[in-house]
Amino acid sequence: MKVYFAAAVAATAMLTGCYVVPVQSPAPQVVHVPMAPAEPLTFAARLYPANDAASAYGMVMAVVTNDLNGRGRFTTNINGESFSGEATRVAGGNRDGIANGAGNRGSYINCRYTMNSATLGTGNCRLSNGALFTMHVGS
Repeated sequence: MKVYFAAAVAATAMLTGCYVVPVQSPAPQVVHVPMAPAEPLTFAARLYPANDAASAYGMVMAVVTNDLNGRGRFTTNINGESFSGEATRVAGGNRDGIANGAGNRGSYINCRYTMNSATLGTGNCRLSNGALFTMHVGS
């Protein structure tokens, strides 16, 4: 029995300084985290009268919601008529755009604008009755 005990002690002593190292490291795992879709940006637009026909309405507020894909929604309320439509960038340009809206009483509004930065721009709008406005987009 002493022989077995001595052999076990000797084997344990020889393994005391040893450890196991894998020959190959495991391949690192790549985890793809999907990006959250960008949230649309909403801008206030102010329409200031630019002729006598528009002066009867005074300053008008509008809202432009940019979906960040070159399109957006355009809404305003002028003299109790609600206008809604689309705002898009002009093909080939990254700053110029057009916004059009149809009113719930049959009128329409057409606007052309230029974005001077990502959040600020200027332009002009015309109502179907000939009223002209200058437009300021952003805060």
